[in-house]
Amino acid sequence: MDAASGRILYEKDAHTRRLIASTTKLMTALVAVEATEDLEQVVTVKREYQAEGSSMYLGVGEQLTIRELLYGLLLSSGNDAALAIAGGCAGDVETFVGWMNDRAGELGMADTHFANPNGLDHEAHYSTAYDMALLAREVLSREVLMELVSTKSATVAGRSLVNHNKLLWRYEGCTGMKTGYTDAAGRTLVSSARRNGQDLICVTLKDRDDWNDHARLLDYGFKNYPLFPLARAEKRFRTLPITGSLLSQVEVVTASDVVYPLLKGEKVRARITLPNLVSAPVKKGAIAGRLTFLVGEEQVGETYLLYAVDVPENTPEPSLFERLKGILAGDKGPELAVFFPIQA
Repeated sequence: MDAASGRILYEKDAHTRRLIASTTKLMTALVAVEATEDLEQVVTVKREYQAEGSSMYLGVGEQLTIRELLYGLLLSSGNDAALAIAGGCAGDVETFVGWMNDRAGELGMADTHFANPNGLDHEAHYSTAYDMALLAREVLSREVLMELVSTKSATVAGRSLVNHNKLLWRYEGCTGMKTGYTDAAGRTLVSSARRNGQDLICVTLKDRDDWNDHARLLDYGFKNYPLFPLARAEKRFRTLPITGSLLSQVEVVTASDVVYPLLKGEKVRARITLPNLVSAPVKKGAIAGRLTFLVGEEQVGETYLLYAVDVPENTPEPSLFERLKGILAGDKGPELAVFFPIQA
């Protein structure tokens, strides 16, 4: 998936519900940073936060910040860190899991349901490759999360943590995100990479060769679907005729950049929405219309068209005859001195 546009570049069984293992923790992290104003908030580890599987090895009574727990969650894939984050943020794990499901609904993850914050197998815990890509898009928009998932190693709370995501070392431009594994789920992986200003997301579920498959899929996306500039911000687009002003034309410019990943040979159509005639006054930066781009019948991008300058409302100065006519009619208007030659 192209992250900026959401365009799917390749898919196979993208909407099949599957177990997702520890890639779940991307949602745990997202909900945690959205629910916590201060990531330095301290959580005291309770006995019920200890869990089977991958662990940060938290000790009962130990105190860590939410930020430290997030490192343990996303680098070491700590199941105990997930429970500690959930309990620390929401007061109890069940409430936090409810928040996770609410957030999934907001993101349009229609085939997703969470039963826990760590991804341990459960019949009510599942997602799809497409839904996990939607989640990854949201994670990409969060600077604090991208800093975490792109960290290769860190020393946190006296622990040396190493990121399980080998693509950070193996794939040029990899920026994250999260691995997962259980016997039932198999190997699960959500990855992201950035090249030439383009961010791609790749998701595989139950894939025995995920490192190589992600490298191949990302290479395919960058090679075959490069970003194509459709519009540039503040570029002159055209002029419009204007009435009620000494000027006869007003310039219109594009408001923002528009880029879209295009396959070689793909054609884009532009739909222009603008008035035929403008009446003064107009303000610089005010919306004049819009420019919409389509591939086939699908809209793939849009930018407003803005007036480039202020145009005040001005009417031409009246002629001498028109002014005299007004005075004779009793309309003094502005003071006017008129000199006539007089013959003696």
